Amino acid sequence: MHIHHHPITLLSLLSLFTTLTSAACTLSHLHSLTAALHTAQTTGLNSNTTLLTPTTHLTQNRRPVTLSSSILSTPLPIAHARSQHDLPQCATFSEFIVLNASAPYVIATQMRIDNTTGQLARLDAIVTTTGDWLFNATGTYYWASREHWGPLTQAQRTSRNVIKAAADAYCDLFADKSVVVPWGSPCARLEGGAYTGKGAASDRCDVGVPSGVALVNRQYVIDEDYGTVDVMMDFGGTVGGGGL
Repeated sequence: MHIHHHPITLLSLLSLFTTLTSAACTLSHLHSLTAALHTAQTTGLNSNTTLLTPTTHLTQNRRPVTLSSSILSTPLPIAHARSQHDLPQCATFSEFIVLNASAPYVIATQMRIDNTTGQLARLDAIVTTTGDWLFNATGTYYWASREHWGPLTQAQRTSRNVIKAAADAYCDLFADKSVVVPWGSPCARLEGGAYTGKGAASDRCDVGVPSGVALVNRQYVIDEDYGTVDVMMDFGGTVGGGGL
């Protein structure tokens, strides 16, 4: 299927980014940013976009890229999307699942705004496709679309420090099996298209975790309203390791 660029769509997108980058960081601005990213990925961006300034640091799979060589320049039909918003850091996380038979993708993107300039400082994407570890976009879509990621009640919420500590404990477990992780119960892990749960009350997450693997250079997006944290990092160290 061919997706054509319409001038009015691109102009509207550019206007949205211009408005966004001229304002102070607010939750509504972060929601506007993730909505604009969704539109940008479905239409494809070119060098005329104001999303990326000359100082924006753009990476893909932990390596610097240009807009023309990034996944953002390719229009993609997104079958499933989820975003989280971190107001204290003025940062966002978005997950896109693309079921295109000839070019399926699962894309995770973190964006960070510079509070002093109001401009997008970083856009970091992890892009997986056919041939990558455990990649199965259909499987990822099947399980991800059945998970509930709604906002928590006030009574259910906890501090960002507690959320970050839980994420760090999980990441530390890969290198140190003595680390105590505050697993939920029931609990399931979705890794690529593989799901550790069976929908049972006895489902556990403390199974099949590798040993002796360092997860380093972590950067976080924490959403206290949803009790979520996304951690983008180097898997297995920076030498020969991959991004997550």
